[in-house]
Formats: sequence, structure tokens, C-alpha cells
Amino acid sequence: MPNTIKRGQSIATIDAALIVITPEDVEGATDIALDTASTVSVEVQTETTDAIQLIVKGKLIAQKGEVVTITGHQITMTDNVFTPELAKIVQGGEIEYDGVTHKFKKYTPPTVDSGEKGQFFTTTIYSPQYDSSGKILAYEKVTYPHCQGQPFGIGAEDNTFFVAEYTINSAPGQGESPYTMEMVESLPEVTGTFDGTESE
Repeated sequence: MPNTIKRGQSIATIDAALIVITPEDVEGATDIALDTASTVSVEVQTETTDAIQLIVKGKLIAQKGEVVTITGHQITMTDNVFTPELAKIVQGGEIEYDGVTHKFKKYTPPTVDSGEKGQFFTTTIYSPQYDSSGKILAYEKVTYPHCQGQPFGIGAEDNTFFVAEYTINSAPGQGESPYTMEMVESLPEVTGTFDGTESE
């Protein structure tokens, strides 16, 4: 009896509609919502165990194929504005807000001899799914666990708005998937803006 043939479900998504950074192991912390990120590229990180072959007198007798193991992902994210709260969680440091207006005043990265690094966090990426009429049907939600950022610099260029680029490494824990992907009906609600009163 021949196999049944069916098409796979087609899910067309586009854009980085919302990125949510969730601090890990910090009770009562506030998540960071980014709707200004324009590019999120993800590269799979792997470790390869070479194949082992038994060759006798020029003949291949047996072989154990190479094994490729996923060790995590490297996420490169560009943000079209500077978000000090993201900078702090990515590489550490301190943020100062104005005591009256609560507006951002100063960001100081950690000193080179402090040994301080950023926090561990979860990165969640939301991308809308459209139908043929242009209507949003749902959102693709991809979550990467146990992320840690790399130090970054800040530059400037004439007639060009600043674009921050962050490199983030995600590695699953024992018995944990390297990422999860699910479809959700809507984006999470974002309420307010950081003003320095949030829990660390």
C-alpha cells in the first residue's frame, strides 16, 4: 500500500515585531521589550565528532559516521536606538536616571578589572504570520534560553542614526531544547517605560 502524501502547513512570517529580554534567576525583575530591533540573525553553534572508519587493505570494512551536536545558538541583533537597560543586562554596568524626571542620564559599563559580566536572560522573538490578504493571523514566538551577551562598543557616523549591534550566545541546559517555537494569537502587552524604579 503506497504512503499517503500531504503538504506541510505553510507558515509565512516576516519582520521582528517584538523582542523580549527576560532576566533569569532574578525574582520580580522587569522584562525589556524592544520594538526597535530591525534584524535578528541566528547561527547554530555545533560540535562535530569526526567519523571513524575501519579500512583494511584499501577496503572499507565498517564506519561510524560523524556526529554533529547542537551546543547552542549565536544571536546577532541590531537595534535602531540605544537601549541602556539592554546594555546593562548584556554586558553589566550601571545606569543613572534623573531623580526628578526619571529620564535616562548615564550608562557606565563595568571596569576592565571588575570581572563583571552581564546577566543570564531568555530571548524571545515575535514575528507576525500573514495571509494572502495581508491580515495578521498569529505570531511566531521563538524562545532561546540561557543567553549571555558579549561586550560591545558605541560608534558614530555623520548623517547616520546610531545602530547598536549585540552578540548574544544561547546554550541549553541539561535535558533542555536549544529553542522552542510556538504560534500565539497576539503580542504580549507592554506597559510603561523604564524609569529607574524597577527591581534589579
